[in-house]
Amino acid sequence: MAALRVLRERSGHAPVAPGEGIRRVLLVYSPPIDRRTLGRGRASAGTMIALIQRVSEAQVRVGGELIATIGRGVLALIAVRRGDDAAAVERLLERLLSYRVFPDADGRMNRSLREVGGGLLLVPQFTLAADTKKGTRAGFSTAAAPEEARTRFAELVERARATYAPVSAGVFGADMQVSLINDGPVTFWLES
Repeated sequence: MAALRVLRERSGHAPVAPGEGIRRVLLVYSPPIDRRTLGRGRASAGTMIALIQRVSEAQVRVGGELIATIGRGVLALIAVRRGDDAAAVERLLERLLSYRVFPDADGRMNRSLREVGGGLLLVPQFTLAADTKKGTRAGFSTAAAPEEARTRFAELVERARATYAPVSAGVFGADMQVSLINDGPVTFWLES
């Protein structure tokens, strides 16, 4: 009933004090926040995804041609969700470079990519943003539109190359063949 009243006021059928209609519309259309579950489980839109794997080596081929390769380091499969912005790019890059996946002298995973000086291979993979909760076919309503995803992936590669070396990258939208030797195996799901 309140939502209907607000819609009538917004459409001009009833007078509204300056600013009052906007406040009401925002209150009506703001999704409820359950503070008991805030921060639990996987986040939704607005967080970039990286599925990272500690590798002995990894490479990407397109059309049979080798276009990217690294030795010891991290292979990161990257997905962009709707609402991801430059801040999400920066946060994900910092996590990629700082996440401790390499062993220290005691064999514990206490060293980051930055600390060991390993390679970083970034590969776009939109399927990581799929919604797989129901049925037997993935939905991609949470994935960013292709041009938005292309822009964010390019920003990530550019920022990575500006702040770290060596960095290699796959090609957005290409049919890629990715090969790797997973060291461990060690694989983590990261979000910005």
